[in-house]
Amino acid sequence: MAPIRIPHAPVIEHDIPGRRAWHRDGVTAADWTVPVPPACVDEMERAIAQPRPSSIEAIRPDRHALVACAALMERVRQKLVDGPGIAVVDRVPVERYAADDAKAIGWILASLLGRIVAQKWDGTRLYDVKDSGRALGYGVRRSVTNLEQPFHTDGPWLWQPPAFVGLFCLATARAGGESRVTSLVSAHNAMRARHGRLLDRLYAPFHWDRQAEHGADDARWATHPVFAADGGALTARYYDDYIANGQRFAGEPLDAEGTDALAALREIVDAPEHWVEFRIEQGQLQYLNNRQVAHSRTAFRDAQEPGNIRHMLRLWNREEGTLHVDGQITA
Repeated sequence: MAPIRIPHAPVIEHDIPGRRAWHRDGVTAADWTVPVPPACVDEMERAIAQPRPSSIEAIRPDRHALVACAALMERVRQKLVDGPGIAVVDRVPVERYAADDAKAIGWILASLLGRIVAQKWDGTRLYDVKDSGRALGYGVRRSVTNLEQPFHTDGPWLWQPPAFVGLFCLATARAGGESRVTSLVSAHNAMRARHGRLLDRLYAPFHWDRQAEHGADDARWATHPVFAADGGALTARYYDDYIANGQRFAGEPLDAEGTDALAALREIVDAPEHWVEFRIEQGQLQYLNNRQVAHSRTAFRDAQEPGNIRHMLRLWNREEGTLHVDGQITA
């Protein structure tokens, strides 16, 4: 099959400098950790002590005095945009609170970072990441199993994926479930240095599995590149499995150059010198720049007794488009 080309797709043809282009040896936990000041805890506790709407998603942070919390999340934003693209808020004492109060705190902090959008076609904005016991399959994401997840960005099939992705840890697993994070900016630089001929192919279209998050009569795939130059800045989508499924749904075997380009990128992304690993502890809020870093998770095992089930609250922030999971759709 002939290579797929977009003649006028802009390609970043230089090394991308700055703190976003990091490797394992160049960052430490101090670079991504954001301590929670006592004043912020006090503000959150006052906020959840007040009467609130029946739906957590109806909570309006602007109706509470959250000066310290707003400053905290501004530091998070700086690390996501101007730093390594990782921030871990350390930490909220969730063990003090009822489950809904803890979720309300996660919602409030995420709202201070930006607009929270839906993650599912049904409008779900607070997404529970925990083992559902369901087998992996079409419409059943790895996020609701205890399986290992390969490196990926969230929502790569969407018109505009979330800019930031948060995971608020309500409870940890008995074993496993470590997070790994890698810079796709560094991966782009490495592709340019090692596989310059193949880099252009990653700026051309691939078909992506839409994970059953679409209308009943819609196609099961969407078409986007892996890399794009947005006003000169790199944006990235990444999930090999979704491309393999999307190409199959579209009835178009992946071209040889696309296969080679993805294999070369995967080798870079998976190399240990390119990623960091850490465990998200109870009460920590991990945020990632979803358009410039990819993340993965090791398999985990829960304890059998209630209350010891790994449980993360996932939140997506995106300013473009509507609140719908596909921001081009209004309802």
